[in-house]
Amino acid sequence: MSDHYIAIFGGAVSGSEAAWQFAQKGIRVAVFDQNPLPYGKIEDGLPKWHVKLRDKEEEKINEKLSHPLVQFIPNVQLGKNVDFQEVVREWGFSAVLLANGAWRDRPLPIEGADDFEGKGLYYQNPFIYWYNHYHEPNFSGQHFDTPDNAIIIGGGLASLDVAKVLMFENVQRALKARGHEVDLFTLDRSIAKVLEDLNLTLDDLGVKGCTLYYRRRAMDMPLSSSPTDTPEQVAKAQITNEKIFNNYQSKYLFNFEPLHVPVDKIVENGQMAGLIFRRTEMQNGRLKEVAGSDYEVRSPLVISSIGSLPSPIPGVPMDGTIYEITEQTCCRVKGFNTVFALGNAVTGRGNIIESARHGRQVSQAIIGQMEQGREKDIETGFRNREDVVAGQVNQILDFLPEELTPEAMTKVNHKISHLQQAAGYGGNFMEWVEKQLPVRLEDMIGVKH
Repeated sequence: MSDHYIAIFGGAVSGSEAAWQFAQKGIRVAVFDQNPLPYGKIEDGLPKWHVKLRDKEEEKINEKLSHPLVQFIPNVQLGKNVDFQEVVREWGFSAVLLANGAWRDRPLPIEGADDFEGKGLYYQNPFIYWYNHYHEPNFSGQHFDTPDNAIIIGGGLASLDVAKVLMFENVQRALKARGHEVDLFTLDRSIAKVLEDLNLTLDDLGVKGCTLYYRRRAMDMPLSSSPTDTPEQVAKAQITNEKIFNNYQSKYLFNFEPLHVPVDKIVENGQMAGLIFRRTEMQNGRLKEVAGSDYEVRSPLVISSIGSLPSPIPGVPMDGTIYEITEQTCCRVKGFNTVFALGNAVTGRGNIIESARHGRQVSQAIIGQMEQGREKDIETGFRNREDVVAGQVNQILDFLPEELTPEAMTKVNHKISHLQQAAGYGGNFMEWVEKQLPVRLEDMIGVKH
């Protein structure tokens, strides 16, 4: 067994794979996570209708973090509960890996818009977190309203998930008022089919539906995994993109306005009451705004779903919106010999099916050609990310300094033990998981796994 000790901040797909890779090589690992459980966006960002996939991926993380050379430290956020510079320069770890993901929403590009967050404006990440957990009996987090006729700004898979959530909430509410109890998992198969079976329409229910506004066309959405290196491949991918999108819309009945960009906000009584949109057009493959085309769209709610970024950590250098790195192969953070960034902390892409290749290169989303195949392709995306991390770990090994002395090892263990005790963590990972695992919606409503 080696006398190295690696600190990893973030225990989800990238962090758990890195921990497993190091542990398999006989290296001790401490995995810190900002939450009680290390599942990241599998738990908090993958919408809760993905029951089987969620459980399968969390079980994989459990297996990796149960390795005897891996110590888990819950409820520790780097830059908040512990200081980055102190961890790197004083604690004595052989290396520090940042696998803390991308949880900060890209700001809606309208001046002063963020002043109305929670006042007619929501962002995707906290909204989906609420949606995944609000059914829990002890949930005490922020509450989010889901009024009909909401606006969504976006154009990727995450924005389609937001549209589904809004449609589920409003249709479920309207059906219940008519005496029809329909669960989320039935609606997920197809809202259109549910309404057809009940001989109802959205108009009958009084539901207008949410509207997704996208600056480009449906065919331009990043929904296909097809290559786009040649004009022929681009044309083929666009056909697939449009098929995927049309399948979503036909099943979930949300509205869509392509070729629109928001340029200003509408404010009434201290609330965001809608947006001013400008039409766009495609000319020779380039997007162009149409002068004189601005018009108002009033709505009780705007949800921005235009991407996620890693949260800044005091002491970690930033290159724009991502952590600044020096080596594209192993993602070493600039200015630090033994600090490395993994996964979404490098790419700044919050979609969990994205695979961080290395450095600044952002891989193409891996998505099925139709919705019914999506979970299989998300799983493929997880495996691709693990493969990338495994390669990064092998490269990081070359940068490790001399092994820790017994005194240094004792110091690290003392720091870890202190934080575990403060969190109430007794050292048995699976025992901790069983106590901390949230109440599952499917168990509450009796849906079979």
